Order: sequence, then C-alpha cells, then structure tokens
Amino acid sequence: MEEVNSTLKERIKQVANKFLKNSKNQEIQIISHFDTDGITSATIMLQSLKKLDQKFTLKIVKSLDEKFIQSLNKEKITLFLDLASGSLNHIKNAELKEVYIIDHHEISSEIPEEINFINPEIFQEKQRISGAGLTYLFCKELDPTNKEFAKLAILGMIGDSHEKEIDTLNHEILDEGEIIRKKGLLIYPSTRPLNRTLEYSSYPYIPEVTGNIKGVLELLREAGLKPEDGKYKSLIELNEKEMEKLTTAVMLRSPDSKNREIVGKIFLIKLFNKLEDAREISAKINACSRYGEPETAIGLCMEIPKAKRKAESIHVKHRQSIIAGLKTAKEIEKVEGKLFTIINAKEKIKDTIIGTIASILSNSTMYEEGTIITTMGYCEDKIKISSRIAGRNGRNVRELLSRIINEIGGEVGGHAMAAGGMISQEKEEEFIQKLKKQLEIEMVKVVQE
Repeated sequence: MEEVNSTLKERIKQVANKFLKNSKNQEIQIISHFDTDGITSATIMLQSLKKLDQKFTLKIVKSLDEKFIQSLNKEKITLFLDLASGSLNHIKNAELKEVYIIDHHEISSEIPEEINFINPEIFQEKQRISGAGLTYLFCKELDPTNKEFAKLAILGMIGDSHEKEIDTLNHEILDEGEIIRKKGLLIYPSTRPLNRTLEYSSYPYIPEVTGNIKGVLELLREAGLKPEDGKYKSLIELNEKEMEKLTTAVMLRSPDSKNREIVGKIFLIKLFNKLEDAREISAKINACSRYGEPETAIGLCMEIPKAKRKAESIHVKHRQSIIAGLKTAKEIEKVEGKLFTIINAKEKIKDTIIGTIASILSNSTMYEEGTIITTMGYCEDKIKISSRIAGRNGRNVRELLSRIINEIGGEVGGHAMAAGGMISQEKEEEFIQKLKKQLEIEMVKVVQE
C-alpha cells in the first residue's frame, strides 16, 4: 500500500509542477462536478489559484457531454475536477490547448497521451480517495500553505461516502484538517436535538420514524430518552448507556436487516468558529447545488456568513423534498425481482434528487445486501438514471448500465457500487426491459456460481 501511495503522490507532484510552470500568465477554465465532492474540489482549487494571483473561470456542471466539451475555449488551459474520466474521447476530439484532469471515477477508454491525468484508477492497486482529496493533495504541491483547506477535502470524502474505509492518504488529510472523531450512531446532524435529527434522518433511513414525528417520539420513549428543560439532548451529548439504548431502539425498527452498519465514526469539523457535524455540512453543500445554487455552496465552503444563512434555508427545503421523494418511492409501482428493484418515478421525483433517493434506499435496511436499486426521473426531454447496491457487496452497476446505455444511446458514469446515466425519454421502456432482462440473467449467473 505504501508503494501505491508514493506512486500516486509522485504522479500528483509531477502534474502539479507541470501545471505550475505552464499556467503562468495563462487563463484557466475550471469545470467541476455539482455534488459535494465537486464543489469542495472547486473551492480548494479556486482559493489556491487566488493565492497564486492566477486568472480563472469556473463552471459547475451536472455532467459532461460532447456538445459542452466542444463549446469550451480552446485557447485556455482546461482543468476538470471530479469528472471527465468517462469523457476522454470527447476531450481528445475537442482539441483543447492543454488539459488537466483530477478525478477518481472509473476510466471508460484509453487515456490520450496529451492529457495530464491524475486518477487512482490508473494504478494496479486502486485507492479509495475522493476528488476533493486528490485536488487537496495537488494544491498542497502548488503551495504547502494550502494545508488550511484540508477540512474541505474531508467534506468531499464524506460527500462521496469514503469515510467507511479510510486508508493512509485519507488519514493524512484527516490529521491535517484537525477533525474530531467520535464513535456513535450514524444519524446526523449529531449536534442538533435528537427529535429533529431522527425526524429528518435519511442516512440511515429508519422505517416509520424518518418523516414521522409520532414515530420519532415513540422511538425516543422506547430508548428511555426524555427532554430536559423542554429540549432533547444531541447525539454527541449522550453518554455510553444512552447511546446503547438508542442504537438498540433503532435496530429493533429493522429486525430483518443483515448487520448493516448503523454505528461508526462521527466527524466534527470547525466551520464558522463552531464545531459542526461534517455530514450535515456535506448535505447542505449538496442541497445548494441540486437547487441550482452552486455559488451558495462555494460561499458556504469559504465560510461567508450570508451564504451560510441561504444554505440553511435551501437545506430545509431539500430535506422536505427528500422525505416526500422517499414517500413517493415507497408508494409507486416498481419493477422487482430477486435482488433488484427499478423505481421509475417519471415526473413525480425531481431529477436532482433521484440519485439521493437511490443512495438512501441502498443504505437503509429495507433491502437485502447485494440488491441493485435503480431510480429513474424525468429531466426535461431526458431521463436521469441512478443505480446503487444495498450493502457493500454486489455486481458492478457501472458495467451493467454501460452495457445497456451504450447500446441504446446516452451518457453513463460512476463507480462499481454507484453509477448513473442519462437517456432520452423515447428509450424509457426499452431501457427498463433491457435492464430487467440483464438483471435476471446476472442473477441466474450468481445462483449458478
């Protein structure tokens, strides 16, 4: 592992040195993904370039397609963050002046020699590190004082659910970010009163409790937790015995779950001179982008008070949308089979939270380990698709989606355990039938093996 770490670090150093040399007196166009990992990557980079007095523009995008890539200024240095590993052919064909990619997603084609590429996937032993983590290590090579942005890299790590398997590089970033770690029940925010936290808990989603204040109060009574001076304790204020009782009460809500992890590390981060639950800040960043307010998300990361107030307001709306989306996902008719479910929400769930709903359901105890959950939602004249695996083990959903979408036409990207795509609405039924057939074939293979 150490050898792999040093090799990845060497690549980062080599590309950073080249970038530092070639970008002097040049304008840079930055294109970054719109999720928490992409937003924190962009914030780390823009603050680092400001220190260098470098001219740049920034675009935050949901996805890359050929038309957008062709529209980019061919005379500027182009820097992609937390995306582009699935668009290498389009980037090559666009004949951009000089391209840098800092990404961690799966690579879909051969890497053109002229692209300056940082991605753990190019090494034999792949590492779990977020785009923000890679961007942070890159910016630290540009200027060692950029260590101050380590906490943003941690927010990106948590936004991409990498906190469950922390390797050497992430440990290093955690130490530099001065993050406080505590063990506890993995509901958030851990810093707010328990009744409010449980009502809006989506990671994990707790049946009959999430979105149900009556169920929340019943669960707290079962756990023997009462309000003090009219207010419930927060999660981090609970003593060991209280934490055990609450954990037991939550687990009893899902007696059929197969040891899905609901206890782990809580990460506390200092933002606006106050200790905050990193998962809540990550969720606020994500909410802002999904509501078309990436500039507010970046302002929150930069600790601008006005952006904080706006982000909090957006987050409240977002949480309400998620609770409504989960209710819709539960009620609508699904295409189901052994270890798979397809939830075609059409216009009933916003395309911006389709992936969030899939992630919540895959992290809940409602589905057996290895179940592939695919959600679909209309996005103008297209359909947004998100696939996730319940638990930690299962088939490669990116390969699965790629096989079908490459055949019928569309865009696809992501990881083995979490992938997504975009197809035209006219391909809706064809996609569902092909996916169902493929999942049934895959299931037969698994059983035979």
